[in-house]
Amino acid sequence: MEARTTSLKRMKFGKLKVVRRHLLQQYEQQPFVSCLAGFYSCRWKRYQRERTEPGKCCCSVRECMFFPLLVAAFCFSLVFLYTWGEGKNDYNSFDWYNYGNLGYWFLWSLVILIVAAVLFAYISLLLIGTFLVLGFSIACLFALSILWRDHRKTVRLSFQVTAPYLHIGAIAIMVLLAWPVAVHAIRADKKVTQMIIVGPYLAILLFLFLIPLGMYSPCIREMGTLGPKPALIGHRGAPMLAPENTEMSFLKTIEHGGDGLETDVAISYDGVPFLMHDDTLRRTTNIAEVYPNDAGKAASFFSWNALQKLNAGKWFLKNKPFVGMGSLSKADRKQAMNQSIYTLSSFLRLADSHNKLVIFDLYRPPEKHPYRNLWLRKVLDVILKEAKIKRHLVLWLHNSVRSFVQSVAPGFQHTMGRKAPIEDLLKHNIVKLNLVYTDMSSEDIRKYAAANITTNFYVVNEPWLYSLAWCSGAHSVTTNAVHLLKDLSQPLFLMTPQQYSTMWILTDLTSAFLISLIFVLQWWREKNFSCCPAEDSDTMVENGGSYNKFKTELTNMPAVLA
Repeated sequence: MEARTTSLKRMKFGKLKVVRRHLLQQYEQQPFVSCLAGFYSCRWKRYQRERTEPGKCCCSVRECMFFPLLVAAFCFSLVFLYTWGEGKNDYNSFDWYNYGNLGYWFLWSLVILIVAAVLFAYISLLLIGTFLVLGFSIACLFALSILWRDHRKTVRLSFQVTAPYLHIGAIAIMVLLAWPVAVHAIRADKKVTQMIIVGPYLAILLFLFLIPLGMYSPCIREMGTLGPKPALIGHRGAPMLAPENTEMSFLKTIEHGGDGLETDVAISYDGVPFLMHDDTLRRTTNIAEVYPNDAGKAASFFSWNALQKLNAGKWFLKNKPFVGMGSLSKADRKQAMNQSIYTLSSFLRLADSHNKLVIFDLYRPPEKHPYRNLWLRKVLDVILKEAKIKRHLVLWLHNSVRSFVQSVAPGFQHTMGRKAPIEDLLKHNIVKLNLVYTDMSSEDIRKYAAANITTNFYVVNEPWLYSLAWCSGAHSVTTNAVHLLKDLSQPLFLMTPQQYSTMWILTDLTSAFLISLIFVLQWWREKNFSCCPAEDSDTMVENGGSYNKFKTELTNMPAVLA
């Protein structure tokens, strides 16, 4: 009797093991499938699916056609998010461009960044916005390529510092993709199908393993070869901390350790050089309140007495022109509220008293202006006779009548705003180049430095871009963010070739091991499942029973054990 009871228990236990085996077989990917079903249909229940036969596709034709579209939407979204994210350095220029076309100030750059991030998260979670994300990403990339071509240069520059880390990210994605590739390759019943699945995957993987051989970054360098930290020139002062081109803005630059000051110079109707970047006064003053009928009038057609009546600080507190601006202290807010338009003479005296370099763009007055043909003489009189700034502090940028300026004001550091052959630069006594940052090239910087010609790049706001300028050997940069870049003790992403080689080899070896392990585990898993008799599955799944609920299995278990 006891032996019979033991035999019955063993038989029941054996049947229970078979049931458990079939449950594992049919619910092997249910967490992932249930998650997708929840995202797409909001039905968060666990479903049973009939096991796909080897060599057969688990999806319908429509699903197979939709999948490449989903992948394309993800890729375009990722590319645009990276492109726009790395373009943060130029957000203010983008917003200023829109202001010039629309006539009112708004942080469009931040809106686009938020939308891109939200849509990328949306498509990453495989929600139903594929067409929306794909259309948005393609449209934005197309618009950037047409309207803002220099932005492509920014992205290319970013690769010089982020490429080693993008390489690691790409390898990590390939490791994650190893599981679905292994699943479909091992289940395929034809060698050709297996090669079609595995071949492209291995080709891309091999390319990623070897791509560091052709990778270049100036921030991968030997110890002791890094040059001095580039000097910081405040672009219109410190426009992230105070209203641009005002006394407060320049004082903030000096307070945070800036090495120089940059500004823009216009001439009033009665011949007073003053600081103003825009053609009109609408963006940076309250002219709409004081002179509402003349709001669109050129700034140079106002007398200095009229300009003195304008407030040049309230707009800053109202519009907050930069993304990520912190809140000002009560004292700073009060000071900003009381800023007025600044004269060139006061600007030069301030720079001279703190021994700061100055560089400025000079704007010729428009037609019918009384000083249209005398404006350069007027500016030189202020520099040489009124302010009497030390001449070696002046970086003279304006290119017309340069020889005349050199004769009447020897001692200026003459600066060119474009690249040119070294022979031509030396012929005109050029000692510095003032270049847009997208023209940055470590090879050109070294070439000019060998001829004692230094380089300044504008406008550099982001730490990664400043790090690239530092690693490339730039002498100085013009920036809106002196207060942020001054605290950078060394370039970001700086490493020695030995450190990078170690990181590269470890990444490749680790990923190769994990990918091999995934393929082996999937092969072993499929081999174990294949040992289960196919006919036993009829007791588990009803005829045509795709998507029966899991509770059906549990309900049938007592019948199997009886």
